[in-house]
Parts: sequence; C-alpha cells; structure tokens
Amino acid sequence: MAFMTQLTLNLIQGAVSFSFTPEAAQGLKIEIDRLMQSLKAIAANASSGGRPTPQKPMEYRYTGEVFLEVFCNPNIYPSPFAAKVLLTIRDDRIRLTTEAELTRLIEDLDGFLA
Repeated sequence: MAFMTQLTLNLIQGAVSFSFTPEAAQGLKIEIDRLMQSLKAIAANASSGGRPTPQKPMEYRYTGEVFLEVFCNPNIYPSPFAAKVLLTIRDDRIRLTTEAELTRLIEDLDGFLA
C-alpha cells in the first residue's frame, strides 16, 4: 500500500485538499516540468518575433482515493507566469472542476514534496 498524505491545492478562490502519494506528486511534477519547457519555448519564440511552434497540451491523470486530472494548453498563454491549469477532482460523491494558477500549483506541489 502506497503512503498517502494530504495535498492542499490553493485555487484562485479557496483551496481543496485530498489524499495523494509522493510518487504521484513526483509524476505530476515531471509533467509540469515538461509543460514549463513548452511555455518557455512559446515565450522565446514570441520575444524573437518568430512564429511559435504549437506545443502539446499537458494532461495528467491520477486515480487513487480521488480522481485528479490536470490539463493545460500552453499555446494560449504568453508566459509561464500567466498560465492556468484546469483541475478536475472527483470521487463517488463529489466532482470539482476549477482553474488554478500554474505558479501556485508548482508552489503547492513543491511544499508537499519537501
């Protein structure tokens, strides 16, 4: 059985906490790192006046005590600091779909892993 602890994600309005494993958090961090590289590539192309190469969206899914999906299309944000992610968190009783700031998600994830 994997070790579970509470991950709290601070949203634009409010926060949500749920059981999450350190292994799943590492997987999410890897996906966010890839997303950051895509966002940086888009920003670099924009600043050099070049036509940006479309980047693949990030789609992360985790199934444990809850189902978590994190989605972000990097092609619609001018920089990593402006980016938002769409979060879906659900179990058999409740479903929450909302936006969160990417930078805040990174901070929350780093705090969880520390």
